[in-house]
Amino acid sequence: MMHVFHEVSQLCSRNTTERYSTSFSSAIRLLHQDLRQPIYNIYGLVRFADEIVDTFHEHDKATLIKDFRQQTFEAIERGISLNPILHSFQLTVNQYAIDHELIHAFFNSMEMDLERTQYNHKTYNDYIYGSAEVVGLMCLYVFLEGDKVQYEKLKPSARSLGAAFQKVNFLRDVKADYNQLDRTYFPGLDFSNFTERQKREIEEDIQKDFDDAYEGIMQLPSKARFGVYVAYKYYLSLFRKIKRLQPATIMHERVRIPDYHKVMILLRAGVRNQLNIM
Repeated sequence: MMHVFHEVSQLCSRNTTERYSTSFSSAIRLLHQDLRQPIYNIYGLVRFADEIVDTFHEHDKATLIKDFRQQTFEAIERGISLNPILHSFQLTVNQYAIDHELIHAFFNSMEMDLERTQYNHKTYNDYIYGSAEVVGLMCLYVFLEGDKVQYEKLKPSARSLGAAFQKVNFLRDVKADYNQLDRTYFPGLDFSNFTERQKREIEEDIQKDFDDAYEGIMQLPSKARFGVYVAYKYYLSLFRKIKRLQPATIMHERVRIPDYHKVMILLRAGVRNQLNIM
């Protein structure tokens, strides 16, 4: 009956993904069936850790994230956890032999959110690596199904994609991060005087990440390529919308992509995929 426990645990990770992110869950459903659940399992862990540091303000967040980290590695070592999110995560980590250093880097970044509100260039890069790039690398383990040569080849592009997504999130969430959480991720910026030039410099950096990521997406196995490409297009569309806005606008509202626009992105991506012109 152990398979029932596996199924129930992984259903929790899938439900977590679908409840928290319609965009990512839509993209995951476009992956080959073999790849979907492992990615849900990774996202469930990432989402819960992020939730601790971002929303559990009435609780001892430092203790919670420390315990969650410890329980994560205990689950991986034991091959089981009664926490369904951790149990499903360890299934994926152990099945695909995901490097534990990636998981440590992720939790390091989560802990940075508890104590740091200003970032210099080093801590900014460290944070993006741990909070986003390593998530892309964990997913890459799944997408390549053990092909270590291809993994080393595509690592830079996977990191660029994670970085692009995270930096777009930073711009999208400036209002909440700055006004509610008192966080400023972009180094050297005073968001009380956010200029067009500063915004453009950030956008040029993000565009380079998107460009570098695209090259790697096109080299992914067919089982993974379309789903990752659609996620890329979702975020690229959000980025382009942000680029059209004035700095003051993103300081006062959270930019979104309407559902009908997401449907159009999916349809266009589907046509390009059928024509093999992605």
